[in-house]
Amino acid sequence: MTATAAPPDAGTGPDAARVAVAASVGAALAVVVLVLTFWLPHLLSIETYSRTRYPGEDAVPPLRGYLEVKAVGFRTVRVVLVGVLAWLFLPRISATARWPVLLVTSYAVGLVWLLGLAYVDGSEGLSRVEDMPGEYLNTARAITDVPAMLDGFVGGITYGQPDSWTTHVAGHPPGALLFVVLLVRLGIDTSFGVGLAMTLVGAAAVPGVLVALRALGAEPTARRVLPFLVLTPAAVLMAVSADAVFLTVSAWGLAFLALAATAASRRSMVAWSLVAGLVLGLSVFMSYGLLLMGLVALAVLASARSWRPLPWAIGGALVVVAIFGGFGFWWWESYAAVHDRYFAGLGGKRPQSYWVWGNVGALLVSAGPVLATALACCVPGVRATVRGAVGERRTTVLLALSAAAAVLAADLSGMSKSEVERIWLPWIPWLLVSTALLPERWRRPALAVQVTSAILLQQLVFTQW
Repeated sequence: MTATAAPPDAGTGPDAARVAVAASVGAALAVVVLVLTFWLPHLLSIETYSRTRYPGEDAVPPLRGYLEVKAVGFRTVRVVLVGVLAWLFLPRISATARWPVLLVTSYAVGLVWLLGLAYVDGSEGLSRVEDMPGEYLNTARAITDVPAMLDGFVGGITYGQPDSWTTHVAGHPPGALLFVVLLVRLGIDTSFGVGLAMTLVGAAAVPGVLVALRALGAEPTARRVLPFLVLTPAAVLMAVSADAVFLTVSAWGLAFLALAATAASRRSMVAWSLVAGLVLGLSVFMSYGLLLMGLVALAVLASARSWRPLPWAIGGALVVVAIFGGFGFWWWESYAAVHDRYFAGLGGKRPQSYWVWGNVGALLVSAGPVLATALACCVPGVRATVRGAVGERRTTVLLALSAAAAVLAADLSGMSKSEVERIWLPWIPWLLVSTALLPERWRRPALAVQVTSAILLQQLVFTQW
């Protein structure tokens, strides 16, 4: 019999029957949302503007890409074997391994899963993204003067001008471009090399989430969610995506904040808080949407019932603001320009009436359909849980629901229409923390659903990421 960590606060949370009912409702809602988001655009001839390329191919809104049924060969069999072995053994390892071994295992297995899925398309699975004209690499190769680039960055955001930045460079603060510039300066200047580097960094996100959970006194929760964090279908989008880098940076920023909130001494608290502020501040200068990660940061502090790190962390973040400002780049000026560019381009054409719920379907593909089931398990007794004493269930619910609130805010803003299977990657691990609350008899089948969903996504859809 496979060993498992105990459910969070077993015996003190809502009764098992209520949680099982909530899980069933969540599963049903996931099916309904997925069917509607994929089917209605074709049934009602809704122009979603989910893609700009691949004319003549079968679009698959709400995803950015098209239908491409790949032949089953050795590479597919290999990733199926990896998925089956991880499904069989990872839950037991996560329940019994010593903590340092667990962190290394989560990174190693996660990296194998990422690379295995990407290599269904061969080496092109790691190189094709950065070969695309709208990505970072070509621009990074041309940057010879970083201070001048920062000083003139906002001027290059305007849509449709001859000297405008490419799509992804213009759509993000310069921290994203600077990461690729750093790789180029280190000699990693091929599309394959950059894709591999992004994948290596992206795999480090799961250990960051685990460190945060353990610091908050929720090590059993960390052990229960590890297989779901590693074997998420989001791995298909994480390999080679810059958003996986943003995920890792923000995840470790939150881990440092959790260490600050639970530090035994004031000196340690201040040190960890400043580091957390610097890292989280840097993440906001890599992706505008990561400002909403502040909701999860507040949930971390609420879980620890300690607000002492907040002013120090804000101070650390302001240091990042000051450094970029010293070179002439101010975040709020850039965001205003990006807002205008977004609505001047495809963002202004994409119908919010579809994408406000189409985005949810894309998220359920990326995070896996089990996400709706797991989040539903947070609902029974949620008020008593949030108001209750410090405990693992409270930590799980606060983290998962704060991430859900951040995603909802992004969805309703109208600035996230399409492509969210990639854009919302930084929130997926915190959403999937809710899998700790799944009923015990659901866990093995739920993990199998996640593994199967990832393989099917890779095998049936050509994703641009």
